[in-house]
Amino acid sequence: MSLLHPIAQASFAIIDREIGAHHFDAQSYAILRRIIHSTADFEFKHLLEISPGAIAQITQALRSGVPIITDVAMVSVGIQTMASRTFGNPVITALDDGSHTAPGQTRSEAGMIRAWQQWPHALFVIGNAPTALLALCDRLQQTRVPPAGVIGVPVGFVNVVESKAALAQLPVPQIRIAGRKGGSPVAAAIVNALLELAFSEEPV
Repeated sequence: MSLLHPIAQASFAIIDREIGAHHFDAQSYAILRRIIHSTADFEFKHLLEISPGAIAQITQALRSGVPIITDVAMVSVGIQTMASRTFGNPVITALDDGSHTAPGQTRSEAGMIRAWQQWPHALFVIGNAPTALLALCDRLQQTRVPPAGVIGVPVGFVNVVESKAALAQLPVPQIRIAGRKGGSPVAAAIVNALLELAFSEEPV
């Protein structure tokens, strides 16, 4: 059963014709193609970074129903439909629990810390807030409890590159976008691609 709308299928066919040479395997390309579909930006084929074994580890976790923790509501909204159509993973927005902050702390940072404390085995998805990614990386350095994975694709100028560099140093399953690009649509596209991959590989 296809999870794709016919318009999305037509868009994917156009991307396939225009992508040009690339080094991605089939699963990685499925992720890249969804990112390009969401952004109309082919530069992402030079920016997408996936740690070895990450796709297999994350899709296995998704099939088990692991919670998906996002930094902001826009990411949650973007993946809610696919999550409900596949494995019904709980989708939790960290920002919703970020009302109580310490001095100098952002709401997304505070919310991400509380989400990690409650669901340390979750899949963490950061598409907007580099402070949330930095806070998560700091906690992951101090624990032996591995997350299902981390999607680290914040966008912008302040602490964005630094937060992705911090993630790159951690031995956790991860998917990143190099440089300043990224954003909530990219984060949602990556998770939707992973959910679709996990669903397509589910035994009949």
